[in-house]
Parts: sequence; structure tokens; C-alpha cells
Amino acid sequence: MLDIALLIKVTIMGIVEGLTEFLPISSTGHLILTGALLGFDDDKAKVFDIAIQTGAILAVIIVYWQKIRDTLMTLPSSQKAQRFAANVVIGFMPAGILGFTVYKAIKAHLFNPGVVAGAFILGGFIILWVEKLAKPVPRIHSIDDMTPLDALKVGLVQCLGMIPGTSRSGATIIGGMLLGLSRKVAAEFSFFLAIPTLVGAGAYSLYKERGILSLADVPTFAVGFIVSFISAWLCIRWLLRFIATHDFVGFAYYRIAFGLVVLATAWTGTVHWVA
Repeated sequence: MLDIALLIKVTIMGIVEGLTEFLPISSTGHLILTGALLGFDDDKAKVFDIAIQTGAILAVIIVYWQKIRDTLMTLPSSQKAQRFAANVVIGFMPAGILGFTVYKAIKAHLFNPGVVAGAFILGGFIILWVEKLAKPVPRIHSIDDMTPLDALKVGLVQCLGMIPGTSRSGATIIGGMLLGLSRKVAAEFSFFLAIPTLVGAGAYSLYKERGILSLADVPTFAVGFIVSFISAWLCIRWLLRFIATHDFVGFAYYRIAFGLVVLATAWTGTVHWVA
């Protein structure tokens, strides 16, 4: 049985994960800050943070179930389905390879307040530059029109999301826009890339840290999973409506402000910014 205090903590963490996973604001940074403020930041909590990402991924699967189902059903005979599936695999491969080779070194050497804050603030200014000055003209208005080369480029950009504070979603959406994807296509492809990327990260983390987990942790993880799913489902549906009539300038200013929060909490010792 979960005690009330722990139930409240995992519920809040699930909400934060679901609301921030697909926005260009770095879910990892928000989970670290929230976990530190709640006193939910030990080694098991860090595994929890990664594992509940699968709840957010389930939300993507539900929202895009018809596209996923149609792709799987027609995969043997449809060139469009084959191209889409191949693009997701190609887009995932760079992050998948890096995740198993250098991510441990990234965690060891880049996960510090300066890097996290710098990534938040620099990312904010990049978004402002893209939206206010660059204003890329999209050439791809449907996810089915993407080529394998487009998918590979977005996949390479996704690797920037491994830098703490960068945001995987931010890197893929803004990077995709710079590469010629429309705002909607960039967001949708970012969602689809999240499926293998985050499921793989969650499974690897659970396997790697299995020694510190037990059956008693199942209720905690289950609550986080469910809450993450619900909040992510709401966030995805809101974001798709939002990007139809808005740009990402507001997120840019938020990132800059959050970067200053990182510096302030690190300087005062409120948060221990580690992976």
C-alpha cells in the first residue's frame, strides 16, 4: 500500500512528466527540480523518472492509434506505410546508438548546473532566433512526404536532446522546422520518434537498475505511469491545437527564465543538479 505522502509525490511527478515530455522545455530538468523540492530524488526515484516516460508514450500511441494501426496493417503491401516505418527507424538510430555508447559519459561530465542552465537559456534564444529572424519556410506539410534523409537529419538533431537541459522535443521540433518540416509535421514526427527512444530508455534503465527495485515498488510506478499517461494525453491534444495558431516564442522566454531558476537553485543549494 502507498502512504499518502508518497502517493502525492508520485502523482505530482507523473503530472510533471506528462506535461513537459512533449513540450520544448526539457522534462528531465523539470523532474529534477520537482523531485528535489519534494524530497523524491534518490536512486530509485531516478529510475522512476525514466520508467514513467512509457506512460507518456502510451498517450502518443492512443492519440495516433489510427495512423499506427493503418501502418502496421498495410506494412507488407503499402509503400507509404513502409516509408513511414523506415523513417521512424532511421530517425531513432542515431540516438539509439549514442544512448548505448556515450550517454554514460554525458551524464558524468555534462550534468552540472552550468550546462543545464546554459542549455535552457541557449535553447530559448535559438527558439527566438528561429521564430523571429530565421522564419524557415516549410517544404514538407505531411509526415508521409518525409524522405529517409529528412528522417536521418531529424534523428541526428534529436541527439542534441541528450545534453542536459536541451529537451529532446525541443531539439526535434525546432530542428525539424529548420530542416524544412512544417510546425505540425515536426511536432508529429517528434512524437513518433519518442516511441522507440523513450521506451528503449525506460526498458534499459529498469534492466540496469533492477537490483534496487522490488515488487513493493510496483504500485508507485503504476501510479506514476497512469498519471503520466493522462497528463501527456491532455498535453499532446492541447499542443496540436496550440501550434495551429501559435509559435513557440512563449516557450523560449520560459526556457530562459527556467535557466535562471536552475542557476539560483544550484547557487543556494536548493537542488543538487545531477543525472
